Amino acid sequence: MEADDAEVVEISGDMIRLGQFLKFTNIAESGAAAGAMIQGGDVLVDGELETRRGRQLSRGMLVEVRLPGGTVAARVG
Repeated sequence: MEADDAEVVEISGDMIRLGQFLKFTNIAESGAAAGAMIQGGDVLVDGELETRRGRQLSRGMLVEVRLPGGTVAARVG
């Protein structure tokens, strides 16, 4: 998936934690699932591997998650 094709997901505040964002976008079914994805090395933030569930995301950041069916991308809006 190209970064330009990523869905923009609007958040209510200025920042959101990575684990919360994965749940909010329905990429992860639960906090435990989000944590497993992050710890499993399946999550990139702005093209860099991210292993911290509490990583703060701000508007414009791109989150990519490698799933069995392919990569899903969402941009913080």
